[in-house]
Amino acid sequence: MIAALIPFPNISPEVFSISLFGMEFALRWYALAYIVGIGLGWAIARTALARPRLWKNDSPPMAPTQLDDLMTWIILGIVIGGRLGFVLFYQPAYYLANPLEIPMIWQGGMSFHGGMLGVILGTWIFAARYAIPRLQTADTLALGTPVAIMLGRLANFVNAELWGRPTDAPWGVIFPMRGALCDGEICARHPSQLYEAGLEGLLLGGLLVILAFAGGALKKPGLVAGVFFAGYGIARFIVEFFRLADAQFITPGNPYGHVLRLSDSIGITMGQLLSLPMILVGLLVILIGRRQWR
Repeated sequence: MIAALIPFPNISPEVFSISLFGMEFALRWYALAYIVGIGLGWAIARTALARPRLWKNDSPPMAPTQLDDLMTWIILGIVIGGRLGFVLFYQPAYYLANPLEIPMIWQGGMSFHGGMLGVILGTWIFAARYAIPRLQTADTLALGTPVAIMLGRLANFVNAELWGRPTDAPWGVIFPMRGALCDGEICARHPSQLYEAGLEGLLLGGLLVILAFAGGALKKPGLVAGVFFAGYGIARFIVEFFRLADAQFITPGNPYGHVLRLSDSIGITMGQLLSLPMILVGLLVILIGRRQWR
């Protein structure tokens, strides 16, 4: 059975590394994914803003130069929110005991849901400060977000992290890390990072682009943002059935890492628990926006 499965590709997590003054500096695929993803998301949003006919009353919510200024707030929201979200949602006890490690983001540990909350807060403050329509600003950012998610999940795969549950499916991947073993033996796992890249990134992003550029969705404030929030929440909820829960939630009596349990094998993971509010927020944003669709 193992021979029929897919070995993990021999890809280094580092794009390249250089030695300067006795120290090693490396550009990692994960960092590159952040940089390129934010850049592509900015380009998509700027393209939409440059086409007034896509927007209600042929009036974009902001000038392209204001989007450039907003990017600073977004980057801060991603980094600060992502890190604090990981600390609070996944390892609060550890970081309460080791508070000096909270800002050490180079050690790894970022939460998408925390990063999203950081972006929402930063965008809300920016929009209020410059009197920019909030719902249409959210639509602008939602349009460019899935491409960044897709690249981030592909980088997770390259890093051989956040892998899935054991599987005998023919596309199961044999991750080489010791933590990916099953009871000490080699086994294949769902490449859940690729599932997320496909659902949360490629599929959701393609849908939003079609809605915005061909479906007139940007003329309905809140529709693109609402579809993004609900779509991401649904996609992440589904993928969690195949993704291995974080180690701190897994115990011998709770092998699936459920934080809410209905039985030994049925329950909800932390990722699913955090995705449910996103689905509700998406629906709420659409309902609120409907008041402005006339």
